[in-house]
This record gives sequence, structure tokens and C-alpha cells, in this order.
Amino acid sequence: MADPDRAVDFGGFVRRNGGSGRLVVQPRMGFCSAEQMRAGLVATKLAAATTVGTITLDSYTRVGDLDSVASALRDGIDLNGYPIVSRDRATTRWVLSAVQDNDFPVQIRHGSAAPGDIFAALMALRLNATEGGPVSYCLPYGRTPLAESVGNWKEAVRRFAELRATGVQPHLETFGGCMLGQLCPPSQLVAMSVLEALFFCQHGIASVSVSYAQQTDAAQDREAVIALRRLCAELLPVSDWHVVIYAYMGVFPTTDEGAYRLLAQAADLAVTTGSERIIVKTVAESRRIPTIAENVAALEHAARAAEAVPVAHPAVEAESQTYREALTLVNAVLDLHADIGTALLRAFARGYLDIPYCVHPDNAGRTRSYVDEDGWLRWADTGALPLCSLVGNGRTRRVTSSQLLDDLSYVRRKFDTAIPLAGSDCARS
Repeated sequence: MADPDRAVDFGGFVRRNGGSGRLVVQPRMGFCSAEQMRAGLVATKLAAATTVGTITLDSYTRVGDLDSVASALRDGIDLNGYPIVSRDRATTRWVLSAVQDNDFPVQIRHGSAAPGDIFAALMALRLNATEGGPVSYCLPYGRTPLAESVGNWKEAVRRFAELRATGVQPHLETFGGCMLGQLCPPSQLVAMSVLEALFFCQHGIASVSVSYAQQTDAAQDREAVIALRRLCAELLPVSDWHVVIYAYMGVFPTTDEGAYRLLAQAADLAVTTGSERIIVKTVAESRRIPTIAENVAALEHAARAAEAVPVAHPAVEAESQTYREALTLVNAVLDLHADIGTALLRAFARGYLDIPYCVHPDNAGRTRSYVDEDGWLRWADTGALPLCSLVGNGRTRRVTSSQLLDDLSYVRRKFDTAIPLAGSDCARS
């Protein structure tokens, strides 16, 4: 029987089992019930794929409203995730017992700008893999001041890094490559992913993963992930890192075939760029929270799609547009201060980083983007981003509200209206 207090090396497992045509697949799964959470982990482990497990936390725990968690648990109200801070340690150990082992590590996913209690719970349970970041888990999720989030994350990461002294390798995945999920040009996603990974490393983490969320065009996504890999190789001070691809996080196709086709394209992106891990979405994304069975079907579909992709070493695009833009953004931020947290705060204050359509008070909100006639995400207005020399004069077009709505549903329309695959059994997989 596996020891639930024996931490598994998450990063090491993914690097051994992913890349070079192989792919580790992972769900975004979280249930309030300990029994259902355990069942989800068991089903993920038994799926016909190389998998890692996920425990996604509930919304109250994410914002630190533990009184509401306690009230819900007392009154039998189901939460939208697993309340790991409020569950007694023995219960969570039972959830993991005989499930987590050297062949099946588990990652905790949350979404908190104030993750101190969450990290403390993980450390008490010797759970050593989680994700987020001071920017990516602040700007999209609420109105917590960015300076407060940076301070919270600095303290939490430093504490988490102390696990190394106990013989446990803590692993952190940056969510920076997924800002708002959609309509952020890839160069800024790449830059944010690298910057948050550097933040983690600066505060003692030696095992990291960098994320990139599938966007509107497969060729542009490949250019972006290759740029991300090159920048990590050039800038990260650690050798234990890997890339995780997120299946599209915007308005999802409503048809089963459209959803599976989009997921297969994400798997193709992962394999053709040498990425090691993918986080899937299911056919239910546009309708409701997916079941365990739907999660397993998505895992297995992504694994089959990856196996069908011819293995080839990804091309090295030394000077792609995405690489040049991302490098310019990263360097502009790093030049602001030696402490990366301070540099990030200054960058947002000056508009050197500015997420399109993000309404957080600490985001300048001057940048805009659009989907061009070829399906690529482009800058419509770069605001104060230091990209004018790379993007014309920085202002290329005006985006109307109707155009924005069209762009937000571009991927759904593209995949729902595509010609059905010959002999497809996607809806039954």
C-alpha cells in the first residue's frame, strides 16, 4: 500500500514520462465529497493513458472564506471543489491512500491570490505539487491588490521551498500562460509564464513547469510554445522544468465532435512542440461540470490523439515574431528591479505588462487584441507595452464590441461547424 505521507516527485515523473512523442495527460477535477474525490483519482489512475491526478479546490477555500466552507460542510451543501484546508488531515490521507504513488503523482489546483492556508495544508500532508502565481492567480480572479498577491505568494513560495530540507522536491506550475484563458496575444502569455517561473525560482523552487493555453490558431500556437521552450532554456536557473499545454480555455464548442476535435488539436500541439504534459477539457465544458466518466473519456481521447501524431523534433525558430515580442517583454520587466516581484509590480504600474480586456484595477487596460482573417491573435493596441518597434506604431485597428463578441466565439464556431471527421466515433469515446 502506498504511504500517503510519502511525497512523489511530480516534476521528475512528468519529465520521465513526457516529451519526445510521449504525453502525460491530466484532468481539471475537484469534488467536495471525499468519496467522490477518491473515486475521481482512482478513475484517472486507471485510465488508458499516462496520467497524473488532480485535486481542484473549492471557491470558498480559494478566497480564504473558511467560515462559509465550515457552514456548507455542516449543512451538507455541496461545494464546487475539495476543501483541503477544512477537511481533517486523516480524511485527505484516506483520499490519497493506495492511489498516489511513484507512478501516479497528484497536483493540487486552486486559484488563490492569498494561498498561505492552502500551502500550509499541503505541507502538512506532504503534498508537493501545486500551481498558480502572483499575477495569474490575481488579475483574472477578483480585486485583490496585485501588491498584496505578490507579497502573499512570495511568503507562500518561500515556505513551500522549505520542503526540500525534508527530502521532498516541491513543484510549482505557473498559470501565467493562461491569463484570462483567451484573446491575450501569445507573446504576453509566454512572457508571463517565464516571469512567474523566474519568480518561483528566485524564492527557492528548483522544480517548475511553464504553461501555455491553446489559442485560436495551431501554427501560431506552435510558434509560441517553441518560443516558450527557448526562453526557458535561456533564462531559467534550474534544469528541472517542463511545459504543460492547456486545452482551449475560452468559449468551448457545444458539439461533442467539435470539443474532441479541439482537444485533439491541443494534443497535437503538445507532441509537435516537445511538451510533456497536457490538461484536458471535456465535451461537457460548454454545459456543466463534467462527470468522472467524461473526464476519463477526455484523458483517453487526448492520449490516443497524441499517439497518432508523427514524432519529430520541433523546429527551432530562432527569431519568430512571438519570440522577439516575448523576449522584449521579459527583458523590460527584469530591467525594472532585481526582485522579480517588485519588477512585476512596476511593470503593471507602467503598463509594460497589460492584459487585454482584463478589468482588474491594477491592470492598465489600454491594450486590445483581435483575431485576424487567418485566425491569428494580433495586437490591436499595445498601450504602453515596449513593443512599438515590433508591432508597427503599436496601434493597428479599433475593436468594436460586436467584433469582440465575434472573436470570443471564434473557436467555438470554427470547431462546431467544421466538416465531421470521416468514420468519427468521437461522441462515443
